[in-house]
This record gives sequence, C-alpha cells and structure tokens, in this order.
Amino acid sequence: MKISFTLLVCAVCLSLGSCIESVSSKSSIAVPKPPQDLGWKFESTPFWFDEFDQNGLPDSSRWSYDIGGNGWGNHELEYYTNALRNAQVKDGLLTITAIKENIEGMQYSSARLVSKEKGDLLYGRIEVRAKLPTGKGTWPAIWMLPTDWEYGGWPNSGEIDIMEHVGYNQDMIHISTHCEAYYWVTNNQKTATKKVEGASTAFHLYRIDWTPYAIRGFIDDELIFTSINEGTGPKVWPFDKRFHIILNLAVGGDWGGVQGIDESAFPAVFNIDYVRFYRMIQQ
Repeated sequence: MKISFTLLVCAVCLSLGSCIESVSSKSSIAVPKPPQDLGWKFESTPFWFDEFDQNGLPDSSRWSYDIGGNGWGNHELEYYTNALRNAQVKDGLLTITAIKENIEGMQYSSARLVSKEKGDLLYGRIEVRAKLPTGKGTWPAIWMLPTDWEYGGWPNSGEIDIMEHVGYNQDMIHISTHCEAYYWVTNNQKTATKKVEGASTAFHLYRIDWTPYAIRGFIDDELIFTSINEGTGPKVWPFDKRFHIILNLAVGGDWGGVQGIDESAFPAVFNIDYVRFYRMIQQ
C-alpha cells in the first residue's frame, strides 16, 4: 500500500509531538516542588510526652536504652548502661549521670535513652526543658535519628540536633541538622550557636518546630536556627520520615574531648524536666 509523503510527514510529526509531550510531562512530575510555608500550627496538648513524675527507672513504655561502649562513632569514653545509677527519675526530674569508673574496658559509665518504637515522631513541635552538666569532657545532647533509615546509613537518612553542648565551651549551645548534602564531615552542615548564660545552673527550654517546609530551632522561645526544605529530594531533605528522640550524656570523644577531660567534674549530671511532642495540625 502506498502512503503519500505528506501523510507520512504528518504522522511522524504527530508521533514526535506526542513523544515530546509525554517526556515533558514525565519530567515535570519527576522534579520535586519546594513546599510552601503555610504558617503551620501545632496542637496545644502534647501527643507524646514524659513529665518524669514516676520515681525509679525511666518509664519503659516510653524509653529504651542504647547499651555499650563502642565509642559510638566519635571515640567516646563512656559505657552506656541501663542502671539506676546512670539514669534515674526522682522528684519530677530525669537525671542522667556520668560516673568515673572502669566498666567493660571503658573509663566512664553513663546512659543513653531512646524513644525508638515507643515514640516515633513525624512533623510537630518538640520541647525539652533541661539543665546541663559542666566540666571539660562532658557532651550532653538532645537529638533525633531516623527510626527506619529509609534513605540509607548516616548521614543520608538525616540527624536533628535539638541541643548539643561541650563542656570546654561553657554555655555555648549548638543546634544542627545533618543529611547527605550537608554534614560536619564536609564542613557545610546547617548549624547555629548561641551563648546561653547559666545553661548549667538553671533550666532552659530547647525546642524545634518541624514541618514539611523547615526545621526551626529555639532556645527559651527565641528563634536561633532555620533549615529550609529546598525541595530537591532526600539528599538535602530526608526529614519526611519517622524520627525518634535521644537523650544522652557522652564523655570525651572527637568533639567533647578536644581539650581533654576534667576528672574532677565527675560525677557529671544532666537533668531533664520534661519532654513533650505536639503534633502538627495538617493544613
């Protein structure tokens, strides 16, 4: 069967047009759109919380322990236990105590509490009221790691540091996020630092507001840190999955031990008044 040249050209053009439209459509779908800041709000009643009002060991329905002394990726000197001497609730406070002692080949004991599988969170306001230890070598932290590691190992699946403090730099509080594109090894992590007078002598409120648009960090309700979702995928924003809370007091390590350890500072005490999570109200 003969097909006229004109008809053939038309058919080819129509076919190419269809292909171009199809490819263009697929490409536009594949490119993530940056989220909008919709003025996100949060529920007024905590959804997950611990007021630490039950004396004894921390509430096992809310917290588990990381146990061991493997250096935790930072050459730390503590061995984390689940012992009452290292993590105790009394008189409305959780007290994490780092003690100078030989234990399982390590030089100090301490505790690291995790809410994994008991308090896994996604988008909301997290508040922790705490009083920090003092002394060179102490490294308390209030932070979050991914529960499911869906984007791969650290730092690809993310880390959120609500509060970090190293004892050799007294009263300087650090808030950060880490991901594949931005983290401390490449020296481009998103971070902020603020001097908080009396961080070790009085309680202060450490908070993040976590939404699809941004993670914002506050100290005593003052905005200190903002990390915006650039909308280009998980390499820069893996913070769309479940995370859990970690409360720990490390000793020494690549950061905490940079200027040595003052052994007279031990036992060192990290006090937490409460932990509260308020769900984000969907827009």
